[in-house]
Amino acid sequence: MTDDREAFTARAEPLRRELLAHCYRMLGSPDEAEDAVQETYLRAWRAYPRFEERASMRVWLYRIATNASLDALENRARRPLPSGLGAPADDPHAPPGPADLDVPWLRPIPDALVTPESADPAVVAAARASLRLALVAGLQYLPPRQRAVLILREVLGFPAAEVAEMLGLSVAGVKSLLQRARARLDEVAPSEDDADLAEPASAAERLLLEQYIAAFERSDIEILERALRADASLELLPSRTWFAGKATCVPYLRTVLGAPGDWRLTPTRRNGQPAASVWYRGVPFGVAVLTVTTTGIRQIVAFGFPELATPP
Repeated sequence: MTDDREAFTARAEPLRRELLAHCYRMLGSPDEAEDAVQETYLRAWRAYPRFEERASMRVWLYRIATNASLDALENRARRPLPSGLGAPADDPHAPPGPADLDVPWLRPIPDALVTPESADPAVVAAARASLRLALVAGLQYLPPRQRAVLILREVLGFPAAEVAEMLGLSVAGVKSLLQRARARLDEVAPSEDDADLAEPASAAERLLLEQYIAAFERSDIEILERALRADASLELLPSRTWFAGKATCVPYLRTVLGAPGDWRLTPTRRNGQPAASVWYRGVPFGVAVLTVTTTGIRQIVAFGFPELATPP
């Protein structure tokens, strides 16, 4: 039994980070993804004596993780961002709507939990791109099995035959689900124009994050005005309020900057994107995740959940 446990651990543990990333794409919540990974390892350990090597360990574990995630998604609503629930606010001087804690909001995931331990920058970049907020938010619109097929085929690159085996489908069924998933994703969440996204850890990305942090810590709206693109958007969870366009984002941000020193921010990373852990007057506020391009900040998603603010 000890030998079996050691053999299982040696083969399964190196896959934990990528399985967590997979379950997060499926579920949109780091906590739920962690639970699904724990369930995956429990199911896999129980079944390991019967593992017949007909597929690789990686394929076998992805099969278990996908089905654990599908079980978790039964009778559960999708995890949205405010922009997925209604039109943008048109009055930046009105207070945001009340916190709506009944909505199962999409939550960001720290890069530290899911970034591959690889020396190949291309591998790390691809993993980060597959976790961007826009993609994960778009996936939440898909029915669970369509979501699973699209992730397994187009994000992870598994052949259709392996996906069919994982999900108990025919190859034709996989192809049909993938076609419908693509069409639905194009309809509800058009893909980002990635051509002008700033490279991760690039000088441009670092500069814009530094400007965002400086603007809040110094209470300097002019820094934010220079950093934001004209088409910038701002989403304020856990309310349903969001703003589209610099013309409404800036006046709203002016109302919340307060006095120099009210805000304290420290750089971090979430979903493969630059982010800042945020405190207000010494109290944890949450985390802000930025979408940055070579021409400025395109999106700010402010997750006002205090438990997300990591210690400085």
